[in-house]
Amino acid sequence: MIDRLSATPRRWLFVLTIFVGSFLLFQVQPMVARMVLPRLGGAPAVWNSAMLVYQALLLGGYAYAHWLGRFEVRRQAMIHVALFLVAALWLPIGIAHIALPAAGQEALWVPLLLLASIGPVFFVVSAQAPMMQRWFAADTRAGDPYYLYAASNLGSFAGLISYPAFVEPSLPLAAQSWGWSAGYGLLVLLVAASAAARWHAHAVHTDIASDAEPRPSLRRRMHWLLLAAVPSGLMLSTTTHLTTDIVAMPLLWVLPLGLYLLSFVIAFSTAERLTQVFTTIAPAVLLSIGGLALLSTGGGTMVVALAALAMLFIVATALHGYLYHLRPAPGHLTLFYLVMSAGGVLGGLFAALIAPLIFDWVYEHPLLVLAAAMLLPLPVLFPWDAWLKLSPGRARAVAALLVAFAIFACWKMVGEWTGRLEGEAVVWGIAIFVIGLFVIGWRWAFVAILALLMLGVGGWSTLQESMTGMRVRSYFGVYTVTDDPYRHQRRLAHGTTLHGLQRTDAPHQFEPTTYYGHQSGVGLTLDKAEALAGPRAAVGLVGLGAGTLSCYRRPGQRWTIFEIDPAMARIARDRKKFTFISRCAPDVPIVIGDARLRIAQQPAAQFDILIIDAFSSDAIPLHLLTAEAIGIYARALKPDGILLIHISNRFFDLEPVLAAEAKARGWSAAIRMDPSPDEGAADDDFSDLTGSNWVALTATAQRLDQLTHGLEPRTEAAKDGIWVPLESRPHFERWTDDYASTLPVLLWGHLIGQRE
Repeated sequence: MIDRLSATPRRWLFVLTIFVGSFLLFQVQPMVARMVLPRLGGAPAVWNSAMLVYQALLLGGYAYAHWLGRFEVRRQAMIHVALFLVAALWLPIGIAHIALPAAGQEALWVPLLLLASIGPVFFVVSAQAPMMQRWFAADTRAGDPYYLYAASNLGSFAGLISYPAFVEPSLPLAAQSWGWSAGYGLLVLLVAASAAARWHAHAVHTDIASDAEPRPSLRRRMHWLLLAAVPSGLMLSTTTHLTTDIVAMPLLWVLPLGLYLLSFVIAFSTAERLTQVFTTIAPAVLLSIGGLALLSTGGGTMVVALAALAMLFIVATALHGYLYHLRPAPGHLTLFYLVMSAGGVLGGLFAALIAPLIFDWVYEHPLLVLAAAMLLPLPVLFPWDAWLKLSPGRARAVAALLVAFAIFACWKMVGEWTGRLEGEAVVWGIAIFVIGLFVIGWRWAFVAILALLMLGVGGWSTLQESMTGMRVRSYFGVYTVTDDPYRHQRRLAHGTTLHGLQRTDAPHQFEPTTYYGHQSGVGLTLDKAEALAGPRAAVGLVGLGAGTLSCYRRPGQRWTIFEIDPAMARIARDRKKFTFISRCAPDVPIVIGDARLRIAQQPAAQFDILIIDAFSSDAIPLHLLTAEAIGIYARALKPDGILLIHISNRFFDLEPVLAAEAKARGWSAAIRMDPSPDEGAADDDFSDLTGSNWVALTATAQRLDQLTHGLEPRTEAAKDGIWVPLESRPHFERWTDDYASTLPVLLWGHLIGQRE
């Protein structure tokens, strides 16, 4: 059998082995992220931290493959298969039991948890791509092994996309884990077959390394490192930038990573012409889209988001194409991939860990865009110096004059900036962009023009906001406090989502605003708290925001607030920012940490009213809406307690989720859909009240009736104070920690053209 397998290059076998290994790698990433969701929540920083762990394990796997290359194939195969069997002790995939972190220590705890949970299996599977390419090249008839890396990234892309589209909606986590284990077994067999196909290639290291090309220089290796680091960091910074300041679209994190992987598929394939097209247009794309990288007022539309994704894809393909162009001979293949993987870790380390610590906004994104401009090949689009027959010195002088004019145009643009690209600012912006196209041949000038565009298109305003001290960045997001003296408002924004508003005129300073008006579901409930539960009503609130709800508290009531982010608690308590807490609830305890875990630690039957208002931007707190989570809330509530859940969302209809949960528990439930008095106002009017949807759940119908005074048909929902029955969806499956999919509740029609 071994002799028969060794008789041909067996290209299909190596392609299949690499594809399956990469598919498994990118299936396990979202699967484990889903498993840890009950402990971590769904903030973009959680995903970025997870990505950093995966990149570090990938680097370890590539280093291991590089080290193993010194042995003959037989010994490599024996060591590698043995390691596969040892790593199988971690199957089926599950989450390690590690003590929860202290508040503020999540950035270090998340990597530790993931390493302990999947480290060994991820490590051994990650070695497939470079190792199989090296084994493939052991047969001199096999040809260039580098194109196999395209198969690797195609497998990664397939694994990544298939998870949210097919696996998560179809299988519970336990079945997913066992299915992945079966794929792991298949991969072991494929690796063994690949080893058999090269069993007689005894001197693998010597044969391949006999190429005439010497060991790559340190400068060449540093070039590889940077060309790999910038796209990796740009992928993560694009994810954070989009979900923070453009549009908090669900599943958006999948798209940057998927496009990043596809860029490798194109760059490392035989599609050289396509790569060259991307390389040619990349500088213009950087100018037109990268010029928005410092904009913090939010484009707010899917058009802007798609443009940012297009830039990532084109720039990453151009940089990876350049990386492929600089690849060494096959004898140095594993060194090349090792350095490339180290670059990926370096970019991820900067974007996921360092940047959130040193920046108060997503400044890593424009910095990485500028870094891409410094590394990209810059093919000249308009060789005007040749057309005019200018000497190099005179051409540089003209380019310098153009940059000087661009500086003037940027100054004018900043003066005309109104928060969006309009009026004369557009004219000056176009002028800078055109100058950028004409100076592509001079890297120093091109990078300078790109930086000027960033400053002109909202960048100067972004920098000024950082100087005010009114913006804070934490592991869970970017929070910005802004004043509007004209409307007498102070607003708290989490990315593109309004998370609190306080009137600054004295007579109305402590009135409830946004989602929390007296006619909202939460307002109606808290106004009745004394009538429902007596003067010492116990109220639990999950999600602090600016502290607006605290002013519903009445003397004698016992309140407890749960907030996951210490930075949010500091903002709400800072009298220079908001005064709801300091005036209305200065002595109310604020429990820091994940609400689900902290409520589970509370005494049973403690709360008369428990309010869940824990959205992070427009991301769903999925782990707070499962059957297990509702069970924790039910334990914390008194037998006649009221559970109130805020489900307002631009992208998801969560009503069927709670309807299914109420039905499964035999509870009564109603929804208050408050259109607010200002319904229909323009988005940028920033009116005091915002439409909201609140769901009330009780263990008995009598208790719900006391709150709602009876339910009316849904057609009457717009009446003041009216609650209506929840709408259930036929065959909707109840969410649990083991099974929950957001696709059935996704409002597909709302994904286009959304603005805050």
